[in-house]
Amino acid sequence: MEFMEVLRARRMVRRYDGTPVADDVLTRVLAAGLRAPSAGNSQGRDLLVLRSASDRELFWRSTSGPGPADSWLTGMRTAPVVVLLLADPGAYARRYAAPDKLGPDRDASSWEVSWPDVDTGMSGLLLLLAAVEEGLGACLFGVPGAAHDVVRAAFGVPADRRLVAAVTVGRPAADEASRPSRAHRRTVADTVHDGRFGAPWGG
Repeated sequence: MEFMEVLRARRMVRRYDGTPVADDVLTRVLAAGLRAPSAGNSQGRDLLVLRSASDRELFWRSTSGPGPADSWLTGMRTAPVVVLLLADPGAYARRYAAPDKLGPDRDASSWEVSWPDVDTGMSGLLLLLAAVEEGLGACLFGVPGAAHDVVRAAFGVPADRRLVAAVTVGRPAADEASRPSRAHRRTVADTVHDGRFGAPWGG
């Protein structure tokens, strides 16, 4: 598939047919996620893959509140794969304390932007695109903050890793349809500013 075709085809899939994802296909999707750039080439991200029914059930049980599941959760639970995107801030702190990283950014704790989270999010985007390339669907979503410690304990995630997001991966259900939350997708004309904020793009 051509790159622009992948971009046009990408959408958040919220219900799957439950078919397992072949190991070689999943490996290619995961490898794509590791191609994301990272500040200072710190590479401070980990991908925790949940494939067994018991692991997936433990994840959903750990992250959803009491009471019956809503339609979103019911659909998402049909995904055969859940990937947890974990940032490793310590890797960035160590990298930027290295002798070759002189300058005002050496103290990672002073950064106004959390680059570990940004870079880990970019890995998530590449997972979404790679899934499309493989004929699959995917959805990136947040995990409630109150559930982070529960998830760490359930899956042995070290305390120094930060759970940025999760991605479900699988084959979309036959009747799964895109449900845009907004009628209008912002375009170059109403999003891109040329030289000064508010100046329309002239390209």
